[in-house]
Amino acid sequence: MRKKYSTTGTLTIITFVICIACNEVSSEGFTPPIADPIQLVKRGRYLVNAIGCDDCHSPKKMGPHGPEVDSSRRFSGYPAGRPLPGFDATTAKNWILFGGDLTSSVGPRGISFAANISSDPTGIGNWTEAQFIRCIREGKWKGLEQGRPLLPPMPWENFRKLSYEDLRCIYAFLKTTKPVNNTVPQPIPPGGMPPAVK
Repeated sequence: MRKKYSTTGTLTIITFVICIACNEVSSEGFTPPIADPIQLVKRGRYLVNAIGCDDCHSPKKMGPHGPEVDSSRRFSGYPAGRPLPGFDATTAKNWILFGGDLTSSVGPRGISFAANISSDPTGIGNWTEAQFIRCIREGKWKGLEQGRPLLPPMPWENFRKLSYEDLRCIYAFLKTTKPVNNTVPQPIPPGGMPPAVK
């Protein structure tokens, strides 16, 4: 009789420990699926604002309190046709420098331009959800399997830690944004950089 209680007690403790472990994992790393499209977009808007997508992907204009997002070009990336500002080539060999509105950067690996992530076809308008998730999770340009790697300063290595559900929400929100037609220039490798201004 004593052996029966001992076995039952052991199984109860094991079950309890497993339940606690499962609850800890779910509370830290699991986001329940959102079925309501409005809630999906609402959470996506919250996440996009919280992680600062506007910082690099939205051109800025000077306002009364300094640079502010140009709402007419929100999420459109580096403006096509905008001339590159000059930079000190010696400094750029050892530092990463940002353009005035943060949509471009230069450093030892060349010049990169923030992508258009608006809902326009020149942005992510034609992307599938799977492409968007691959882009963030694997650091692939346009979410294409054979796409080039995303370049710094895009912090995809950090964003890849977002849950699948959070990435779905971000995608859903970006697909509702104003479409801005803007074909962002391709990156410029170190050997092809324009003459710098000291």
